[in-house]
Amino acid sequence: MAIQGGGAHGAFAWGALDKLLEDGLRFAAVTGVSSGAMIAAMAVQGFVHNGPKGARRAVTNLWERVAAAHIFGPVNSAMDWLWGWDKGLELSQEWAWQGVTAALKLFDPGLLNPFAQNPLAPLLAELLDVDAIQDESAPKLYVAATDVESGRAKIFGNHEISVDVLLASSCIPMMFPAVQIGGRHYWDGGYSCNPALSPVLHPVPDELILIRAQPRVRKGVPNTTADIVHRLHEIAFQAPLDAELMELPEGVKLRDVNADAALAKHPLVSKMNTEREFLNRLFRAGREAAVICTAA
Repeated sequence: MAIQGGGAHGAFAWGALDKLLEDGLRFAAVTGVSSGAMIAAMAVQGFVHNGPKGARRAVTNLWERVAAAHIFGPVNSAMDWLWGWDKGLELSQEWAWQGVTAALKLFDPGLLNPFAQNPLAPLLAELLDVDAIQDESAPKLYVAATDVESGRAKIFGNHEISVDVLLASSCIPMMFPAVQIGGRHYWDGGYSCNPALSPVLHPVPDELILIRAQPRVRKGVPNTTADIVHRLHEIAFQAPLDAELMELPEGVKLRDVNADAALAKHPLVSKMNTEREFLNRLFRAGREAAVICTAA
């Protein structure tokens, strides 16, 4: 199984996985990046405790906690004076993304987030069960982050998983300082892979389930700076995965959970929207997409 990252858009992947697990899915290995890495880690530790039911419960608990905390609320609030965000308005509105784009041009990350807050850190510290992930019965787990200096993907396995590894895999460089692990510095794994497929293709599996958390296709040609930057991010994050899919070993059945219909209407800033109703809408869309996912 492979799970893409996409910030709050990962709630779509949560829904898709929830439906697959409800139908009895058992997996031997999973690879994930960013929010997809967190979903993958929770699924593995939950699976060790109680099979598919345990995996569903653990992943759902993660997102329930994210929604309850409105996890990026403190960071967003700290930057209201820059971005002009009104707490009562949906963060996915286009004018808000234009404000984000302008702020990123004018201010260094240290000014946007002067205290280097990462609200995910205490949540993951409480939820992550490293002992379960390292258990001999655990499915293989692979989490990717991008080495800042080399630009290459660094793959972490079960016995390397930690809170820092998950934070590194989801580190947005314009928002948070690079995460240091073993003397190296890491950013979001989506810049180098989204996610890395090679770890779960050796040995060659009978089936690969790809759960997307970003649209492949977005109709229309962008003509504003905000829309252009948004689309460039999507293309850049998609390219490494497309390259790996082109090299998919012969005979592997690919089940592709498509996110186009659910996510193409949302701009990049909505990846920071952790309001419960927004996450629940994406969750429901993911479950629906899992039902109709195609096999090739």
